[in-house]
Amino acid sequence: MAVEGAPPRVTGRRSRTRAKLLDAAFAVFAAKGFGRVTIEEVCEAAGYSRGAFYSNFTTLDELFFALYRQRAELIADQVAGALALDGPGLDVPAAVDRVTEVLLLDLDWLLVKTDFLVHAARRPAVARTLLEHRARLRGAIADRLARARGRTALPAVLGDPDSAAHAVVAAYDGVTTQLLLDKDVEGARAWLGQLLTALLTDGGAGPAQGN
Repeated sequence: MAVEGAPPRVTGRRSRTRAKLLDAAFAVFAAKGFGRVTIEEVCEAAGYSRGAFYSNFTTLDELFFALYRQRAELIADQVAGALALDGPGLDVPAAVDRVTEVLLLDLDWLLVKTDFLVHAARRPAVARTLLEHRARLRGAIADRLARARGRTALPAVLGDPDSAAHAVVAAYDGVTTQLLLDKDVEGARAWLGQLLTALLTDGGAGPAQGN
């Protein structure tokens, strides 16, 4: 018997429909650009009706946020996993090598994400939601830097772990912007590694944070 007020049960069939819509939307967004795609085109690519779309999403924005959440969580998990292999301290060069080795650098995804960033920049409510999703990646980095305080020296100019995490994400954003233009994935990995190592180390000068 259904419980009053309980969320609707997600069936296996509905879950598969939702996943297929997300996959189709990703392909169409990457090919045409987020702002140039209609719900009808996503449905056609997925092989479903508009009814199937509206049983899972109310708007293309909502669909994109579901897609973004998937990718953001994957990237955050990759980063957290790579950073979790050290002990209490943080071997910055080794951690950076692990992060850049596993980090998702997918050109189609970067195209889609950049389109949506432009879309969100003109819509404050959309921008707020996007910022909330971006915060998970930053949070994974900040948590790891906070655990290393007192054991690993970080440049004082970076401030607290949250500020340092902002700087790391900004570096990642800058490298991926270049990647969109030159399409050099391996070059982007190398440059990101060099940039993050330079950002998070200062040659041992100064005391460790938290001392």
